[in-house]
Amino acid sequence: TLNRIYKLMSHHQNASLLSKLAFGDKHGEASPYFDGWKAYDKNPYHPTHNPQGVIQMGLAENQLCSDLIKDWIKENPHASICTAEGIDSFSDIAVFQDYHGLKLFTQVIAAFMERARGGRARFEAERVVMSGGATGANETLMFCLADPGDAFLVPTPYYAAFDRDLRWRTGIRIVPVECNSSNNFQITKQALDSTYLTAQETGIPIKGLILANPSNPLGTTVHRETLETIVNFINDKQIHLVCDEIYAATVFTEPGFISVAEIIQEMDHVNRDLIHIVYSLSKDMGLPGFRVGVVYSYNDAVVSCARKMSSFGLVSSQTQSFLAAMLSDQRFVDNFLVEVSKRVAKRHRIFTGGLKEIGISCLRSNAGLFVLMDLRPMLRDQTFESEMALWLVIIDKVKINVSPGSSFHCSEPGWFRVCFANMDEDTLQTGLERIKDFVVGDEAYKKCKCICNNKKENKRRKNFQKNLKLSFSSMIYDEHVRSPKLMSPHSPLLRI
Repeated sequence: TLNRIYKLMSHHQNASLLSKLAFGDKHGEASPYFDGWKAYDKNPYHPTHNPQGVIQMGLAENQLCSDLIKDWIKENPHASICTAEGIDSFSDIAVFQDYHGLKLFTQVIAAFMERARGGRARFEAERVVMSGGATGANETLMFCLADPGDAFLVPTPYYAAFDRDLRWRTGIRIVPVECNSSNNFQITKQALDSTYLTAQETGIPIKGLILANPSNPLGTTVHRETLETIVNFINDKQIHLVCDEIYAATVFTEPGFISVAEIIQEMDHVNRDLIHIVYSLSKDMGLPGFRVGVVYSYNDAVVSCARKMSSFGLVSSQTQSFLAAMLSDQRFVDNFLVEVSKRVAKRHRIFTGGLKEIGISCLRSNAGLFVLMDLRPMLRDQTFESEMALWLVIIDKVKINVSPGSSFHCSEPGWFRVCFANMDEDTLQTGLERIKDFVVGDEAYKKCKCICNNKKENKRRKNFQKNLKLSFSSMIYDEHVRSPKLMSPHSPLLRI
């Protein structure tokens, strides 16, 4: 009782002593998207040390090509100032660098952005502004483009942490543009016009549109005609367009990726001051820990303001120096971009093929490090309450961290984002086996030649599936089931 009284007193004291930002709950972590992280943090899977742990399939991380980077490092020890071969550059790099970043680094970043887009668009090094990952880049643009209370249109489903990245400290608002599965969740002119008009009628000032291309969580690229429609739309309304293109090179099949930079090069009478691009090396290069984000704006005033703001999230000069050396190696970069596409394609094929064998389909995708898995047939009814109940079973019983579509503001219940590139192939197969256990049981395993011949193992599988079904049945009929209010210590720093 005394502890409860003390906590209440402390709560009220903090409310008066701290800022609204520090004491508020608008960070966005009270979401199943981050709750799954907490479940994994508490009980992480390991093939030998903790084989019954939670498998992390909620992290959109590219670990498929790290061997290529390691090999390059071994062959180029001079690239690091922390080696005997590179120590002579230590004094030059360790001292203060201005907000523009190292000149060579901005040059190779511009060149890399061109190669990642097939050389079809040109980028100027002078417009490259550094930031602490794409998270920082997106927030920087919000500070530059809008005031608290202003709003941005965002097609659904959209990246779950946009609610944090775009809104938490800036005070801007997000107005969802509802898309649905009937056309693969592609944005339409009708949806844009309708949402914009409604916002105008309700007094919400729309400052721009934010588009993730390729999409997270859809894993799809935006068609050329749709991009042209969007550019015409924002040009007509004289509002900004922010294109988050962090998966530009993580495209593995047709249709390919088309950057907004390519589109505006081909279109006449476009106000380029309204066009801005966010990029990073986190996904395409698999370097999220390096925290390299990029603001690329065609608006001179935005470039100037963003550069001043970059003082709050500069990329380490050591990181810039190392990456400048690596990205200057055109042979390495060209081989890396080809190889990453091949490896992501293979992993996508393995995972979706395994799901297809047990009757689970996914949204047709061609990019990204994840798929949108369709579990609508498994819902008791087509409600988000049923989706949440199913998700809790997947986390607690199947022990896989996946992200429910509702955390991405999906308009239809039953879709789940599953990541497949942040683990080795054995762990991926273990994840698939757990899903198969849950969905179909022993008979399907026999058909798929995945069943163990050991009778004891067969009995264990049957009991496992029976327990899962019982757990699921008891949970989906509980109308009060809600996601536990958990917070992962990792999530504020990761663009998951």
